[in-house]
Amino acid sequence: MRFLTADYLYPLHIAPIKKGVLQISDKGEVISIFENRSEVPQDKLEVFEGVLCPGFVNAHCHLELSHLIGLAEKGKGFLDFVTSVIHKRNDFTKNQIQEAIEKAERQMINNGIVAVGDICNTTDTLIQKKKENLMYYTFIEAVQVYEADVKITIENNLGIRNKFRNAGLQATVVPHAPYSCVPNLLKGITSISDKFDKVYTFHNQETAAENELFLSQSGKMLNWLNKIGSSSTIWENRNRQSTRAILEYFKSEKNLLLVHNTFTKEEDLLTAFYCTCPKANLYIENALPDYSIFDTDKLCVGTDSLASNNSLSILEELLVIQEKSTFDMTTLLKIASKNGAEALGFEKLGSFEKGKIPGVNLIQHLEGMKIIERSSVKVLA
Repeated sequence: MRFLTADYLYPLHIAPIKKGVLQISDKGEVISIFENRSEVPQDKLEVFEGVLCPGFVNAHCHLELSHLIGLAEKGKGFLDFVTSVIHKRNDFTKNQIQEAIEKAERQMINNGIVAVGDICNTTDTLIQKKKENLMYYTFIEAVQVYEADVKITIENNLGIRNKFRNAGLQATVVPHAPYSCVPNLLKGITSISDKFDKVYTFHNQETAAENELFLSQSGKMLNWLNKIGSSSTIWENRNRQSTRAILEYFKSEKNLLLVHNTFTKEEDLLTAFYCTCPKANLYIENALPDYSIFDTDKLCVGTDSLASNNSLSILEELLVIQEKSTFDMTTLLKIASKNGAEALGFEKLGSFEKGKIPGVNLIQHLEGMKIIERSSVKVLA
């Protein structure tokens, strides 16, 4: 049994409590919250400087790309980045890839992350995920720009999904993005969906060229797709915002998590969760979303991959968001913990509610309740 307290306690399902006390079991399960330190045994009280909050949820990551750190040039734009990743991702041995995955997961754990929404094109992360160091929702990313190859793509993705599921892991086949999936692939994804699929996610409006493609059938994305001989069904008769072009196939009760949204406008918003990966957005496009347009109860945060980031730290992502928004500490921590847990369906995470096992982070070295460069996370449970 432990009693933890700090300058502020952020349960996230209720208002922050100054010098509040969190009671947890030895296994990290929340037992109770106390508003006054005098209510608990003083000899068992662990007192810290900083703020206590639930473990972070990394709502969007590509763990299997961890070996590509530093290989893509910064600020070259999305299409250059994608081409670079495609060309370089297989220039490594299996051992190098596995070592990078293990190291990246360790970094996430040390940075207070307890759960991850992870994108996969392969089974490279399966070995590490079976160790259950973190909770994962694995999204098998379907990509196909040629109508003739849809069947084989569905079969391949289904095979990958089943390998994760057979290992007792949560996995769902999802589309990569509106511009990289022909309509028949989207139909195929929905046709293999079952009761175990709780969440759909895809990359959304990550580049201005995506909006150009769908709204006016022009621009760099169209030129790129034509260059690689893509089937024109991707953009034909779909002259509307890209998200709506894909959602005609995904009308269900499942959670929807849209990722990046760098060029999303207020009129584009849907009833969905939105995930921002600010450091990756700056790395690739040197652009950020307008955070003022989002419902802060539905906004999550991710790190993207080490191919587009120099670290896997939610706190560093929050620092960027804080600098580009008017969000207070409560909102930032909801984005980091509670919202991501709700989006991914991790019911035991995200808040200090009785019975949950959300992990406990201590955020230190704040300045006037603001995150600064030297702020850090210490994992307490």
